[in-house]
Amino acid sequence: MIEKSARFVCLLLLALLWSGCAVGPNYKKPQVPVPPDFRGDYLPPAGGPQAASFGDERWWNVFQDPVLHDLIQTALKQNYDVRIAATRVLEARAQLGITRADQFPTVTAGASAVNERVARSVSLPPIETSANQVNLSLAWELDFWGKFRRATESARATLLAQEWAQQQVISTLVSDVATAYFQLRELDLELEIDRNTLASRQDSLRLTQLLADHGATSLLDVRQAEQLVHTAAATIPNTEQRIQQQENFISILMGNNPQAIARGTRLTDQAHPPQVPAGLPSSLLERRPDIRQAEQQLIAANAQIGVAKANYFPQIALTGIGGYQSSALTGLFAGPAGLWTFGASAVQPVFEAGRIKNQVRLATAQTQEATLFYQNTVQEAFREVSDSLIGYRMSQEFRMEQEQVTQAAQEAIKLSDMRYKGGATSYLEVLDSDTRFFTAQLTLAQAQLNELESLVQIYKALGGGWQQ
Repeated sequence: MIEKSARFVCLLLLALLWSGCAVGPNYKKPQVPVPPDFRGDYLPPAGGPQAASFGDERWWNVFQDPVLHDLIQTALKQNYDVRIAATRVLEARAQLGITRADQFPTVTAGASAVNERVARSVSLPPIETSANQVNLSLAWELDFWGKFRRATESARATLLAQEWAQQQVISTLVSDVATAYFQLRELDLELEIDRNTLASRQDSLRLTQLLADHGATSLLDVRQAEQLVHTAAATIPNTEQRIQQQENFISILMGNNPQAIARGTRLTDQAHPPQVPAGLPSSLLERRPDIRQAEQQLIAANAQIGVAKANYFPQIALTGIGGYQSSALTGLFAGPAGLWTFGASAVQPVFEAGRIKNQVRLATAQTQEATLFYQNTVQEAFREVSDSLIGYRMSQEFRMEQEQVTQAAQEAIKLSDMRYKGGATSYLEVLDSDTRFFTAQLTLAQAQLNELESLVQIYKALGGGWQQ
């Protein structure tokens, strides 16, 4: 009869447990204004189909250079930021397991054997006692108000936030490696321009020296030609220094010690589309890892309100012990040796000096902060996409204009050289034209780099790079 009553009480408590409410607000996704399209986006013709977003492309399809593929793959395996992010995911997963365990009872097993001998007076023999016991004990704080369920909900959201943070690290790493590699190839192009300019100016100096030896020009022209040679020669060590430092930076991104970096496609031959489809702005909320991370952080903060509010209500706990106790090991598991106890307790806060109320206020304020952070993250994402789209289009226009400038400067130096050899002008005109052409070449190289960097920024802003 007693066993039936105990079973009935347990079943009743279980029913109350699972039917108990979870206090605190349920999560509702905050409203954010989503623009109909991105400012600066290339729009398809009226009535035409909407192209898939550039951010949906895998990074190995976006970047065509095989050497860059190898660099990115190595970085994804060895980069310390990626490995740290993966470890944080493991930490969050373990913390979820710890938090979730609070919803279940704790069962422990124990065994003890105590032998005691107590001496008495000289005329009386000593007393010897023996107590042997084995038992199972249970302790269970019922989650009637949903405190532990809300805590588990928060921990699960924190885990998802860390997973999205890991994807954000991967996306950033892919864009960083691509940008650094393009910068390295631009420096290689600068070094090539420096060396070609130096060789051309050395040839011009020899010709000017020959003319001066025959009295066809003055020593001033020779000195001006020497000035051009030394100016070009001085740029080479500086460019070589920047190249080696850039190689060191890429090595660290790859998780390696500083070393030389392999080269692939020239900067001027890197493939990139003339127009980049951005896709629908609403899809950006699902694609960008930082937005998904911010939303999971908001969910975690919202669940903590329920954890705090649950402290207003009684804490209901069950305890029980069952086992055997006997003074003789041979009779330990006999029927009369059995023992059990079962109890329940409820603890209701009466006076906390405002602690619980302020815990609720704190959790509510943190949720409001997380909401504002999420909304700000979304708006910043729209701005980054718009800025990168505008930057890509403007950098293309600037690069095309700079190509015309460089071509004109090249023609100008040819004409100046012909006029000087024909005696129609001084060497000052040659010096000015040569300087302008050298500057135009370097500016064009920088413009080509800016165009590729803008492409990388678009890809990152649209949430691309983390898809594997």
